[in-house]
Amino acid sequence: MDWPLVVLLIVLIGATTSLLQAKIAAGKARHRAQPAISGEGTHRVEEEVRALKDRVAVLERIATDRDHLLEQQFEQLRDR
Repeated sequence: MDWPLVVLLIVLIGATTSLLQAKIAAGKARHRAQPAISGEGTHRVEEEVRALKDRVAVLERIATDRDHLLEQQFEQLRDR
């Protein structure tokens, strides 16, 4: 065997090994990033998402109130 061929084979084997190690490490990291949620945990998360959606709806209503209805309501409360 010629020595340039041996060097080429060593480089190819090293590169292949490095790529396989990186792929395995990425798979492990992806698996760790996705925690399992139990049935009870899923229910709790769904309730929390629902509550956050309600809050966002209220904030959107406040932010887009064109008639200044909220300001009028505050004034009415102050007048009492």
